[in-house]
Amino acid sequence: MSGLRARASGALSGQTRVPGDKSISHRALMTGAVAIGTTTISGLLEGDDVRRTAAALGVLGVVIERRAPGEWRVEGVGVGGLGEPAAVLDMGNSGTGARLLMGLVSTHPFVSHFTGDASLARRPMGRVTEPLQRMGAEFITRTGGRLPLAVIGTDMPVPIVYRLPVASAQVKSAILYAALNAPGETTVIEPEPTRDHSERMLRHFGATVRVTDAEGARAVTIGGQCELVGKAVAIPADISSAAFPLVAALLVEGSEIALPGIGVNPLRAGLLETLAEMGADIARANARELAGEPVADLRVRASALRAVDVPAARAPRMIDEYPILAVAAAFARGTSRFRGLAELRVKESDRLGAVARGLTQCGVKVEIDGDDLLVHGTGRPPRGGARIATELDHRIAMAFLVLGLASEQPVAIDDAQPIDTSFPGFGALMGALGADIAPADDPPMIESIESRAAETGAGGQKWS
Repeated sequence: MSGLRARASGALSGQTRVPGDKSISHRALMTGAVAIGTTTISGLLEGDDVRRTAAALGVLGVVIERRAPGEWRVEGVGVGGLGEPAAVLDMGNSGTGARLLMGLVSTHPFVSHFTGDASLARRPMGRVTEPLQRMGAEFITRTGGRLPLAVIGTDMPVPIVYRLPVASAQVKSAILYAALNAPGETTVIEPEPTRDHSERMLRHFGATVRVTDAEGARAVTIGGQCELVGKAVAIPADISSAAFPLVAALLVEGSEIALPGIGVNPLRAGLLETLAEMGADIARANARELAGEPVADLRVRASALRAVDVPAARAPRMIDEYPILAVAAAFARGTSRFRGLAELRVKESDRLGAVARGLTQCGVKVEIDGDDLLVHGTGRPPRGGARIATELDHRIAMAFLVLGLASEQPVAIDDAQPIDTSFPGFGALMGALGADIAPADDPPMIESIESRAAETGAGGQKWS
């Protein structure tokens, strides 16, 4: 493991483009794989998660070629045209890749074996396997419905109407991709609108997808056994990755940066709405569309932030941004409450617990109340001075490095390797803006969680 440390920097400045959107990159590869003809993709995220998806599709018989940095070509095999894999599909750390690809292969008449790293093997897959079983697939899993697992695809897929028990873009998307090779229409009903990248991507390739109201819920219906046609796809810059330099610029005094080409899909941009409520100075310009996705250029200036109360209904639109948003709340004046974060417990790590532990180590008073996170900001930089265990979670790693850029004392992370799953070149990009991020010192500057908790008055909280 190799760690990094971040310490207080001068003002951040300049313009930089963050990597392509990870969610859209996965979907561009998968949709192109089952289209007829050639798909060209520009701006593809080349982190490990997306490369795992590309490699898995290769094992399934799809010809995929990297032609230049971010420029990829996919020779599609058509809906229902994937081939039985001769090797295990190793998805690394990618929950999105694993769940969506499980849907895609579940309506093909062959057996596929999925595995992943230690973090992915802890993440439950039952929410995906249950509806796919209704469509005719069978699964052999570890206890608790976890990886490694086998997908026994069906040769007689059944269209379904499925109401999601919990809003989840990954589960919805797995069903939609399975439905491509099923007859008739399949409908997914979601209690809260989740990111609609799959719907937009599938329409871009020629699928019939309609969205209607279902007694106050959102119903997404797709026509099966359609013919998709290869397309050119330009991937917007990832708002989840942009969140880290964006929040860093808000926190480091005197900063002003520009982030061009950011995806601002309304079902994904809850972070921008929340930061605006906190008083962040973020301006949009040059609004446009890329492959059906709304995009804009962002200009961000350092701002004094105030506390916010975020409703649970907003969580699906910013679920990946809570770690960095909690860091922003640590610098804000007042107590911020983030509601309805149960989904954070089953991410790459238990992000709810990891965020609370890390903030406590850095001198911030926090509480977990059921599925809510409360962050007590003072309007001043927190102490910092801790070494954070990232728990194989890229977003925990980057969030606490950002905290270290504006805290009183440096902050270190124990393992920087997970960052490459979503944001290769993060340290260099931040350094080009003026951030002081470097290899961690040994031994780390760390005090125990218990001493931090006692000092900040958080020792009585219940961790769960």
